[in-house]
Amino acid sequence: MKTELVNIKKRFGSFEALKGINLTIEDGEFVAIVGPSGCGKTTLLRLLSGFETPSEGELLMNGETVASESSFMPPEKRNIGLVFQSFALWPHMKVKEQVKFPLKHHRFVSSELKKNADARVEEMLKIVGLSHLADRMPSELSGGQKQRVAIARALSPSPALLLMDEPLSSLDAKLRIELRNEIQLIHRQIKTSIVYVTHDQSEALAMADKIVVMKDGLIEQVGTPKEIYFHPKTEFVATFISKANMMKGVWHGDEFTPMDAPDVTWIMPDVDKSFKLAGLCPVRPEQFHLSDAGCGLRGIVKNLLFQGREVHAIVEVGGEEIHLITDMHCPVRIGDTVWVNVVGAAEKMAVV
Repeated sequence: MKTELVNIKKRFGSFEALKGINLTIEDGEFVAIVGPSGCGKTTLLRLLSGFETPSEGELLMNGETVASESSFMPPEKRNIGLVFQSFALWPHMKVKEQVKFPLKHHRFVSSELKKNADARVEEMLKIVGLSHLADRMPSELSGGQKQRVAIARALSPSPALLLMDEPLSSLDAKLRIELRNEIQLIHRQIKTSIVYVTHDQSEALAMADKIVVMKDGLIEQVGTPKEIYFHPKTEFVATFISKANMMKGVWHGDEFTPMDAPDVTWIMPDVDKSFKLAGLCPVRPEQFHLSDAGCGLRGIVKNLLFQGREVHAIVEVGGEEIHLITDMHCPVRIGDTVWVNVVGAAEKMAVV
């Protein structure tokens, strides 16, 4: 189902939570909405689900207006499924009954699914890997298992649009990674359109076909994970998604000379014009190379965080902190004087 938001605004009293959202969600597309707390992403999800109405603008599903200033279609009349952060399982129902419930009551369930409800339940439990727990009660399940049940329940009536509100945020790190993979696999199998709200940038990058980055009720940038990561359009997107260091200096075409190293030139293609006009260069932590001798930015190692195969380092250069990722075998220690350079930059030197 194709979903379109046209100049959507939402006000709560004098506070404007959404300030003019224009977005298209194509049929079968996995769209992740990310942004800091208070940016409007949950309000946007509630508008899609029918729990809120727009103050201005129009929401269309398959070309039909489902919400505007003057008209509103309630949630039960929209062909959608919902997965919440809190699981929201019924405590008195077995796992198989949870998944079967919407097949009996969802408005848009096809006659074929209703006729073969038991087979559909078996199919959905197999997809989420819970066939062996069909007769368990929610109190007998782990957090990850409960979320799998919630996903199977939401998908069992085959909704045209699945809305997921930070579904993995209450789980531990290992479970989040496991379910992240499973949701991806389920999406490929079911091919339902998904709108996935999260504050976790790594989830969005790993799972989505398209990422929507929001800030202060507006969309900052829309693009594929690679576009958002490698080609941010604004300083906010660069620092929020890829944790880029915003280096100050001077641009000459695609060549950047950092302020604290006037004898070094970095070749940085495909950097957006907005950064060049501001005299800034976004450099991601993994783009930097750290050495105990050489050329580049001279600094002092302030902290080292061991992460297994890599080390996250903080280096102070000219009173500013640079965050970078280096090899676990890098010999530097806290307090050492080091040189920071962009990988491959030593090949291009310019004396100013």
